[in-house]
Amino acid sequence: MKIIIATPSPFARKVRVILREKNINFEEIIDIPWNSETLTDGVNPLGKIPILINDNLEPLFDSKVIAQYLDYYKSKPLFYPKDLKENISARLIETVADGICDAVVLIFLENSRTVALRSKTWIRRQEKKIFEGVEYLSQHLDEKMYFVGNHFNIADVSGFSCLEYLDLRFPQFKWRNKYKNLLKYWNIHKDRESFKETKPITQIIESLDN
Repeated sequence: MKIIIATPSPFARKVRVILREKNINFEEIIDIPWNSETLTDGVNPLGKIPILINDNLEPLFDSKVIAQYLDYYKSKPLFYPKDLKENISARLIETVADGICDAVVLIFLENSRTVALRSKTWIRRQEKKIFEGVEYLSQHLDEKMYFVGNHFNIADVSGFSCLEYLDLRFPQFKWRNKYKNLLKYWNIHKDRESFKETKPITQIIESLDN
């Protein structure tokens, strides 16, 4: 099994964490999907990572698709709860966390353009998603140890990855100062081995103005 990733990506990180938690043997292949020589060409028509390559299947892409496949591939530990209410709650947290990360990516890319080409209105729209999304995460976490239920699942993989992606790409948002419950949550989980091994690392991308 192989997984094509980008080291800063919170979406790739979700899959990398799950693979480690399930003790599945795999090979990580590092790519920069924004660059012209990306490995995604001919593998994912959307040009995005992560991509999972397994001899028994066509290439899988999109972190949610891969994460759900991995629960079928090896059921323990299970990341999408069997209980319907918990399953829906976990998927909602995952969706909000992913949406926050999407907005952060869009701001990062917009700020990678020359100043004259940047849209302040566009950036403000993305910031609104981030601020309201993190508020949602804080409210749904409350003072619990896990986002959903009493065990580590996809909601925690997504939520934690989202918080550390904010640190990497949107550090001007001091979520630790405003949301003490999220800070407490982060402190509880930050030393988990699968998170320590997948901490996001920046990559240099080609100019977007060409």
